[in-house]
Amino acid sequence: MIPWLLLLVAGLLEVVWAAALKASDGFAHPGYAALTAVSAAASFWLLGLAMRDLPLGTAYSVWVGIGAAGAVIFGIVWFGDPATPLRLLALGMILGGVALLKVAG
Repeated sequence: MIPWLLLLVAGLLEVVWAAALKASDGFAHPGYAALTAVSAAASFWLLGLAMRDLPLGTAYSVWVGIGAAGAVIFGIVWFGDPATPLRLLALGMILGGVALLKVAG
């Protein structure tokens, strides 16, 4: 249970650093740039801890899936990214793949 919780938090931190990177406007805003660096480091660290007990392929794929899906959702909600049917279908496929990896893991 703990490795999956670590992986979840690592994935959520991936969303944080991706959003902060966008908000930093090419590192022009130091606060967002710092948030990017700190959250990325924490995300990688937690991923590494989770990988002590989870298979590499599962842990990495779930981490990327959480980050990708979260970034898509965050981009739609906060940055006005398009929410086209095809993008939403792709988002559903990412989430389905993450869920399947969790069940298979």
